[in-house]
Amino acid sequence: MKNHYSRTAKGLHWLMAILLFGLIALGFYMSGLSFSPEKLKLYSWHKWAGVTALLLLVFRLLWRVVRRPPALPASMPKITQYIAHAGHLALYVLMFAIPLSGWLMSSAKGFQTVYFGVLPIPDLLERNRDLGDLLQTVHTGLNLLFVAILLGHVAAALKHHFIDKDDILKRMLPANKPE
Repeated sequence: MKNHYSRTAKGLHWLMAILLFGLIALGFYMSGLSFSPEKLKLYSWHKWAGVTALLLLVFRLLWRVVRRPPALPASMPKITQYIAHAGHLALYVLMFAIPLSGWLMSSAKGFQTVYFGVLPIPDLLERNRDLGDLLQTVHTGLNLLFVAILLGHVAAALKHHFIDKDDILKRMLPANKPE
């Protein structure tokens, strides 16, 4: 059985890591800005990047179905394997739920997303300010949960590398050549 991720899987992993880190940072930064043309521009960029992340997620999931990831080491305790699988599932669910909640929020607040200023994306909800405010709270909460789980993911990878000294992290590093 293979013990490494494909170049495509690695590329998608790190591309999405960079994109999602940027989205989260931009989201928290722009939410603190006062209303201005600059804030509106940043919101557009944030929404475009969110749509891109959602599209990349779909491609990543399809790739994962076609090219199964390597199994966790048999030497890893079953509870640890369960936690790893649950953590990955939570990350994937949140990578879907966060842009969806942003899309719903944007729709309810009456701000249609126009992908890269060219392709209008249909609103999913009628304009409703109270619902938009609620969805904003949901969107923020999902992002905070994502950051918490992501920190656990990074901590686990570093534990595997520096304490367990296994190849769990190495098999996802871009420079690591497949066996």
